[in-house]
Amino acid sequence: MKKGDFIWGGVLLLWVMMLVVPSSRVAFISATEAHPYIGGFIKFAILATMGELLGIRIIKGNWMKPNGIIFRAFVWGIIGMVTTLAMSVFPAGVTKAQEIGKLPFKESMFAHALLTSTVMNVLQSPAIFLFHKCTDTYVDEKHNRNGKKVSLKDISEKIDWHTYLSFTVLKTIPFFWIPCHTLVFMLPAEYRVVASAFASIALGLILASANKSKVKQEA
Repeated sequence: MKKGDFIWGGVLLLWVMMLVVPSSRVAFISATEAHPYIGGFIKFAILATMGELLGIRIIKGNWMKPNGIIFRAFVWGIIGMVTTLAMSVFPAGVTKAQEIGKLPFKESMFAHALLTSTVMNVLQSPAIFLFHKCTDTYVDEKHNRNGKKVSLKDISEKIDWHTYLSFTVLKTIPFFWIPCHTLVFMLPAEYRVVASAFASIALGLILASANKSKVKQEA
């Protein structure tokens, strides 16, 4: 165990305690309901960045700050705001589709959660993952070129499209995100965005494991 392990675990524990202690939980829910986009931004900027740091810890064996960590956290925050909107748009859309007979099992809570998760992840997630991949690649290329201009062509040429399609789209969406968000959509609405943000920590572990396996195969 290293010092960074205790710091990371301590920050996670603070988040958990904030949701467990009744007084802080009520204050947290009230604040996020009053300012949903700001709340979504902050939750993802912190928790998803923690997931990214944990992934680096697993791959490298040490805690390391990634290039442009502030910019990366900002990008996660933007994704958090989009997710906040999605957590309202897709459940309402699936409910309407069930009411008019375009989707089945309108009396089932589980079916509604599963259908919402499936529709959201099939229609939205590939675009979000691509946005995140592009911004990550931009930061890394900007660092490698010592701040020189990075074009969209440069970014597209550096992205590993095979891994994006075969792993990110065709594996994490059906086998992780759809089941995960099915559970999320069965929670009360006020907990959905933060639960989705916590799930990004688990995704950091999945991506780290995949990268570690790839390194072993290439060795």
